Amino acid sequence: MVVKTQENGREVLGLRVGAANVRRYFPRSMGAVELLLGDLRIQCMLPPDFWKGQPEIRDPRLGAWLNHKVSRERINRKPIALAMEHAGGNSFTLQSVSFATKRSARLVSAVGV
Repeated sequence: MVVKTQENGREVLGLRVGAANVRRYFPRSMGAVELLLGDLRIQCMLPPDFWKGQPEIRDPRLGAWLNHKVSRERINRKPIALAMEHAGGNSFTLQSVSFATKRSARLVSAVGV
């Protein structure tokens, strides 16, 4: 799924998941998600509003990681699109969309051979 960074104008605070992704990947029983950010694993609580029109994942550790990793990619302070892939249970990986696209292309070509 593609998600976007959530910003306050100066810094990245978290991720905007989108209502369609919430319906598809996040059952209401899921109270938290585990984000796998390279070697870092963080658990982020999902507030009740997550399923009621505010599909955002916010956590100070996530914001710090996003500011460090994607701040140089931000052009005109616009949100950055990222690939968030389900990794089983309530775990998800997060990576740049371009990296995820290249990885998917390699998997398809490996399967097609």
